[in-house]
This record gives sequence, structure tokens and C-alpha cells, in this order.
Amino acid sequence: MNKTARNTALGFLFATALICFGGCGKKDVKNVSGQQPSQNNIPVDTALLSKIGKFATKPRCKGAFGLYVYDLTADKPLYADNEHMPQPSASCMKLLSGVGGLHYLGTGYLYKSYLYMNGKMSGDTLVGDLAFRGDLDPQMYAENVKTMFKAFKAKGIRHLTGKFYVDILMHEPIKAEEHWYPYDLTLSKYSVFFRGDVFMTQTVLQALRQQGITVRNDQVVMGRVPKGSHAIFCQQRNINLVIERMWKNSANTQATSLLYTIGHTYRPSDGDMARAGIDYLWKFIHEELKSKEKGIVIHDGCGLCTQDKLTPYFLCEILRYGYVHKDIYRMLQRFLAVSGEDGTLRRWPQTIRGKIHAKTGTLSHPYGISSLAGYAEAANGHLLCFAIMDSDMSVLDAHVLQKDLCEILASDPTAKKK
Repeated sequence: MNKTARNTALGFLFATALICFGGCGKKDVKNVSGQQPSQNNIPVDTALLSKIGKFATKPRCKGAFGLYVYDLTADKPLYADNEHMPQPSASCMKLLSGVGGLHYLGTGYLYKSYLYMNGKMSGDTLVGDLAFRGDLDPQMYAENVKTMFKAFKAKGIRHLTGKFYVDILMHEPIKAEEHWYPYDLTLSKYSVFFRGDVFMTQTVLQALRQQGITVRNDQVVMGRVPKGSHAIFCQQRNINLVIERMWKNSANTQATSLLYTIGHTYRPSDGDMARAGIDYLWKFIHEELKSKEKGIVIHDGCGLCTQDKLTPYFLCEILRYGYVHKDIYRMLQRFLAVSGEDGTLRRWPQTIRGKIHAKTGTLSHPYGISSLAGYAEAANGHLLCFAIMDSDMSVLDAHVLQKDLCEILASDPTAKKK
């Protein structure tokens, strides 16, 4: 037998041994490093593969468990365990809404808020109308409105003869998703554009009067900016500020607001922006991800709903899509939490500091739901994407599993523990 044939045979025997080892007492664990043919001949790290196999088959606490690891550098699946089993995703749902939103809206998308004038000045009085118009900027709060209104003061306006128009998209306060828990919706944390007409009227009146502009309550009306008005001020906010907070810090308000933005852009005339946003995410799944995963359930864009269900394989499909779309991948690398450095992974072990970029997902009700998905820098220089999901399990136990896996993925697999 020549050298090449001998190496091939040894590799086959090694892979077969791992499959048998993984199958002892656990039906679904499998080595998938050779499952799909690749266009390149880059080998996977067999020492790492062995360690993942030992991790996946060792005894653990009761609960649902799923795992998928893909070697992006070798372009080959590496390991899988219950990878197609749907589980509650918690905040890993934000990977779908974030990547889907960045694809549809663009990584350079800008939220815009405007101030308008329509009329002529007579001394310190505007003989005409003023207006404020905004979209769905998730980070426009009452203090930001007050700051914007300084532009009116700078124009010398102290009195107004006409109307002050407030042109917004949502006239009723945002409502909790059907399956959210009562305390999951805190209106005070949402931007002014999601809190309805009454709150907006109060906010505008307070901001105007703080600038010394005399306006009666009955002068403030909800309506479109009058024709002939000209913009005197525009505030812009890049979508990256929203993505950063929803991924790095897992902000539910930002993810929910982004879903509404997607929905309004996708179907501008649809009054149910959340439903329209979810419909677009399904379109993204079928037409962009081209996913054939079964059992996926989407009720919101943030993962607060305990009935949301994804799979480890599906989460890695999202991560692989992001990886090959470099403008989105730059956002993923920049705004996912980094192990031992920031976000929801800031307290992670310093032994793997900077080597994991991932999205966490945790819900402690009705019982433990925890997931983690992202990228890992392996010791051999390969970039891996991975997803681990747990449910009906203590979140503390799930977090131990997640850290153990990431230490395996990002540490030297040949090194012995001290």
C-alpha cells in the first residue's frame, strides 16, 4: 500500500472510530467532517474534532441539547449533535433579525428625523407652521427631541401663529407580543416613536416650551408635514448603532424596533409592522439563506417569545451567510460580544479573550432556555462558526457547557490542562 492510500485509510478508520465513540449511549451524536464535499483540500483539525466528540458525549445534566460546528476555513461541517432539533432560541433570534435586516436595509441604512418651517418670520413670531417628522429611530428619546428643538430657538422663534405638526408612523403605543411575559415590555425604554400620540404630544410641548417657544396645547396636531415646508434640521443615526446594542448588549428594544423598520420598509401600507417584518424574515430564509430546516418558529425579532424556535444548524446557516457577505461579516465581527472583553461575554475566561465573537441568548422563564452562536478562532488558525442550544435546563448549567465548548474551540487541542 502506498503512502497516500495508507493515510486515506487511517483517516477513514479515525473518523469511523469517532462515530462509534460518539454513538455510545447517545443516538444523535456524529462526526460530520466528511459529510459534505468541499471544493478545497484543506483538512480539519482531528485533535479538535476528538475533543469536541468527548465534550458532546460526556455526562451532563438533564435537558435538551443541540450542537453544530462548521469549519469556515476548510468549508466543511465539523461536528453535530441534535443539530436539526428545534429549540427555543432566546436572544439568538437577534442574529436572524439583525442579519436579515442588514441584508434588506443595507449596512449603511440611516434613520432620519427632521424639523420643518413653513411661513415667514415677523420679529420673533413665525407666521405659519412648524413640524417634526421621524421614522422609527430606536434611539430617539425625549432628551434627543429637546436637543433637536434648539434649531427652532436658533432661528429666533419665540411664538407661533399656526400649527405644530407631528408626523410619525405609529399612533398607538407598541404592544407586547402575544407570548411575552407581562414584564417583558417596558415602554419607558422605547424611543418616542413607539409610544403613541399622547406621549409624543407631551414630549413636543415640553421640548418647545423648554426652548422658550410659546405654543398652546391645541396648536399641536398629528398629521403630515404641510406641503411647501422646508427642512431646517435633520438628525441621522446609522443602523450600526442599533445593531451594536442589539447584538453586543442584547437590547430587546433595539431588535424589536428593527423588526418594525424592516416591516414598514417591506410593506409601507401594512398597519401591522411586526407581522410584515416577520413575513420578510421568512422571505430572507427561503430566498437568501435557502434554508430547508424544519420546525423554525418566529414570533418576534428579539427572542423574548418562548415559542420562538430555531436549530443549531439554522443558526450556523445565518453565520455562514454573514461570513460570505463581507459587509455583513464586518458588522458581525465588530458588534457581536467578544469573550473576555465586552458585551454579554465580558466576564468570560481570559484564556480565550478575544477569540470568540458570539450572540448569547438566555431566558429563565418558564424554565432554563440558553443558546450561544458565533465565531471562534481555532488554534490552527481556522475560523469556525458554531451554535449550542439548551432548553429545559438550568441556565447556569447551560452556561458552563457553553464556556467549556468555547474553551475547546479556541484553545490548543493538543495542550494538556494544568
